[in-house]
Amino acid sequence: MMLIPRRNDLDLFKEIFRDPFFTGGDESKLMKTDIKETADKYLIDIDLPGYEKENIKIEVENGYLIIQAKTDSEKEEKDEGKFVRKERYFGECSRSFYVGEDVESEDIKATFRNGTLKLEVPKKEEKPEIPQKKYIQIED
Repeated sequence: MMLIPRRNDLDLFKEIFRDPFFTGGDESKLMKTDIKETADKYLIDIDLPGYEKENIKIEVENGYLIIQAKTDSEKEEKDEGKFVRKERYFGECSRSFYVGEDVESEDIKATFRNGTLKLEVPKKEEKPEIPQKKYIQIED
């Protein structure tokens, strides 16, 4: 009998279910995001390779920072032949983050270079709510 060592980092069961057949292909639509917190702001980096700056929309609505991006397959050259495998995503995707009711669109700085969207979102001081005392009525 021959024993084959198992690789700790390989789990065939997990690998099978990462296939787009099981995930619906949504894995490629997700905006990969890093968020870093400093003393006075949040720094957000979002990977958007293949997107143009003109096709990225950023807005603040009801306390949520909403990022939407779209790309068209129409721009791709039409060559003869058929695709054997197609993994690049064409279409729309979006992501939202709660930033608070006090943050306005004008407060946020955004840059887009080399397929990475960088956002600076300032921290706003939340107005502390003073808890009101509520007494419980004692029944007879």
